[in-house]
Amino acid sequence: MGRVVDGLFKAAEAVLAALLLAMVLMVFGNVVLRYAFNGGITVSEELSRFCFVWLVFIGAVVAMREGAHLGMDTLVARLAPRGQRLCRIANELLVIACCAMFFWGTVRQHEVNATNSAPVTGLSMIWVFGIAYVTSLGIGLLAAHQLWRVISGRMPDAELVAIRETEETLPAAPRPAQELRA
Repeated sequence: MGRVVDGLFKAAEAVLAALLLAMVLMVFGNVVLRYAFNGGITVSEELSRFCFVWLVFIGAVVAMREGAHLGMDTLVARLAPRGQRLCRIANELLVIACCAMFFWGTVRQHEVNATNSAPVTGLSMIWVFGIAYVTSLGIGLLAAHQLWRVISGRMPDAELVAIRETEETLPAAPRPAQELRA
């Protein structure tokens, strides 16, 4: 099962790279066309915005898996393991509740988005806002898995504080010998 999930997230990272490449090509191409030929491709402006929305929403799921979302661990890190465990349970329950509201809101807006068309491409706007289904389910399932790990005792105490260290708090990399002599 772990290999399947790893494969899904590798595929998600490939989609993110493709979306970023498409955005760069469309925006850069439009800049060159406007500067050099006093024209542009109107469709590329809209499609690059759609790519950006998908990039952000899919990236949020990948960041959730990697524990890369912003957080504040000042209080939680100072608690005993029992307090950290309770805070982690509360955290995961709140994330699941937010994902449920996000999913339900998307369901409620589905008909409106499906019947509206993008101004330039004419695509149904559900192609833009429908990514909320993927994001709410993805983050919700990841949070449910973490909640199950905490409740079942499979999460070690070292993982109870969900925030990763930033580069500022990591030890500095050794400097090359040439820089030290100067």
